[in-house]
Amino acid sequence: MGIVQELKEKALAQGGVSREEALLLVQAPLEELAEAAEEIRRKKCGQGFDLCTIVNGKCGRCSEDCRYCAQSAHYQARCTEAYGLLPAEKLLEGARRAKAKGALRYSIVTSGRKLSDREVEQVCESIRAIRQKTGIQVCVSFGLLAEEQFEKIREAGASRVHCNLESSAGFFPKICTTHTYQDKIDTLKAARRAGLSVCSGGILGLGETMEDRIDMVLTARELGVKSVPVNLLNPIPGTPLEHRQPLTGGEARRCVAIFRFLIPDASIRLAGGRGLLEDMGELCFQSGANAAISGDMLTTAGITVERDSELVRNLGFEVRLCNE
Repeated sequence: MGIVQELKEKALAQGGVSREEALLLVQAPLEELAEAAEEIRRKKCGQGFDLCTIVNGKCGRCSEDCRYCAQSAHYQARCTEAYGLLPAEKLLEGARRAKAKGALRYSIVTSGRKLSDREVEQVCESIRAIRQKTGIQVCVSFGLLAEEQFEKIREAGASRVHCNLESSAGFFPKICTTHTYQDKIDTLKAARRAGLSVCSGGILGLGETMEDRIDMVLTARELGVKSVPVNLLNPIPGTPLEHRQPLTGGEARRCVAIFRFLIPDASIRLAGGRGLLEDMGELCFQSGANAAISGDMLTTAGITVERDSELVRNLGFEVRLCNE
């Protein structure tokens, strides 16, 4: 039995491979690796495909210095528009559109280090309205909040918190200095203590190594994360990373497949930058990925929910909520 098949069996039997074992897959034949990742996905997750969409609930003027981000106030690539927290009627309107198009989750994302207590109260009213009038699942990405703030958000009706690790602990200081990796971990732990599920992954192509990518997913695994967004850097003019070369389709497939070996039962979710791939991620959905963020991203265009729904159904998936 070759190393790919051996590690596939271990992933299925023991809930994931080790760091050292994952590194052995970096040089494995891609097609064999992708096929094995698909087998793990089918056996651990079935044919479910989790489809969500996001809304930019508060845009621009961000105090944080994340080197990839157009919303950071530290760089010249500031958003073409900047606004405070959207009112409830605007967020409700977006939720209705998302549900009508077939999205299963509606994620409200806000710029800045974290929402203030007043903003948390305001957005809780929006969450209550969305849940009462649409029934769509609500996910939030509100920055580095505390447990008591997450409790209010859960009581309002949200079910999941998103907070990306972005990369490994070792590489993170190279892409952000205004908050720490431990801040991210503390946020995810606080959300879980408050009774919320957590969604956390990162961005590939920042200049990190494959070891960094594997370490990021291992940290997510340790934190009990079952929804792992995989973003591909979209180099934006005016940001410090504007000249980075985007990942190739083959590199993206390899990362997705290895992540499946690391967290066999997770929703591995293609997210920002997917539109840079020639096939819009179709081969990644045949290499272990089983979820996506659909529609527009925060500051860049995405792929429509309708197009994604048709694609994943043609691949034999069933669009439904996973890893609740």
